[in-house]
Amino acid sequence: MDSDGYGYTPEDHGTARLLDDMRTLSPAAIERIARGWEVRALPHLDGYHAAETAALRAIEGAHLSTEWEALQRQILDLTEGRTSLVSWKIEHGQNGHHAESAALGAALALHAMGHLDSAHAQTLIRPMAEALPWLLTVRGSSQ
Repeated sequence: MDSDGYGYTPEDHGTARLLDDMRTLSPAAIERIARGWEVRALPHLDGYHAAETAALRAIEGAHLSTEWEALQRQILDLTEGRTSLVSWKIEHGQNGHHAESAALGAALALHAMGHLDSAHAQTLIRPMAEALPWLLTVRGSSQ
């Protein structure tokens, strides 16, 4: 946060920050995220899917499913909806889809935070962190 009160504090690791950052990504950043998906998630898809399953269970257990569905809709609207952003339109195709998958994974981890173990959270966050390094400081619960 700057001296005028704008921005985020170093401790702010929420989904609102992720959504705000997604609105400002350049096509190059979206390509970095897509590459992160291809290197960090795609070769380890079984582990990634296990982390997704753990996060979804945590969200259901915490009764946060309705909020997760709303967050998913917001992300999909930013990436491919009628009001999608120009940078995401430019990266339509495989790069866009891979980056979108990474964004959904990061959002899933952030939404489940406090109910999800750190290893699963990091698995879901790592591809998106290629362009948003603040995500690397996010930790799950100590479960």
